[in-house]
Amino acid sequence: MARAGSKGLPDKCSLPLCGRPLISYTIGHAQEARLVNAIVLTTDSAAAKSVAQAAGVQVIDRPAELAGDSAAVVDTVRHAVETYERQTEQKVDVVVILYGNIPVRAPGVVDRCVDHLIRTGCDSVRTVAPVTKQHPDWIHRLEGDKLVQFRPNTIHRRQDLEPLYYHDGAVIAVKRDSLFIPEAFENPHGFFGHDRRAVVQNPEDAVDVDARVDLFLAEAILRARGEAAAAEPPTAACRRPPFTAAAVHAVTHDR
Repeated sequence: MARAGSKGLPDKCSLPLCGRPLISYTIGHAQEARLVNAIVLTTDSAAAKSVAQAAGVQVIDRPAELAGDSAAVVDTVRHAVETYERQTEQKVDVVVILYGNIPVRAPGVVDRCVDHLIRTGCDSVRTVAPVTKQHPDWIHRLEGDKLVQFRPNTIHRRQDLEPLYYHDGAVIAVKRDSLFIPEAFENPHGFFGHDRRAVVQNPEDAVDVDARVDLFLAEAILRARGEAAAAEPPTAACRRPPFTAAAVHAVTHDR
């Protein structure tokens, strides 16, 4: 998924990162997945569309009403799935949502999420990472300039904090039918279904680029992994074995 109208970094999915457009990393992650046999980019960005087409990825133009700040992810994905099925006359079983502004993902994490979804029979799987220094027990609200504990407590050791997790944005895998249950039309998070599972990662396994500082962090991690040297964008030569899952993926939705 890629949207051109991001307020923080306009058209951020096409920004250069280590010699490549930001979105090309997400396209590469989708192409490397063994359990994905169709890749679709839904976008209103001409630049992102150009990158995707050069990589041999099908593009679905996102309508203006689904490209604004108020548009829900589920509405965008639902439109992409319905359009893909109508154009190809193929029924999608599993949808993998990959945001195009996340250039850093752990190797194999897309397949891990799809495999977990299939093995457990759950409705959705999301990647999560542990909350550390920004744990609710350590944050405050302000009353004027007075600090007030958000959750009053006396915890001062990290080891004593309740383990909590946040969705890091790297991967969302859902059953196709979960996009169309009644709750999905009533609640922005309803499409996750009733049985929601997680794949736990480290905080550094995903970088969600919303500000310029995130680009610096992503570049540092890519260089440390040795991935920055591969300056060429993904090509159509990347092929995936057939499977029953489809990926509707990637770009920049401000969450």
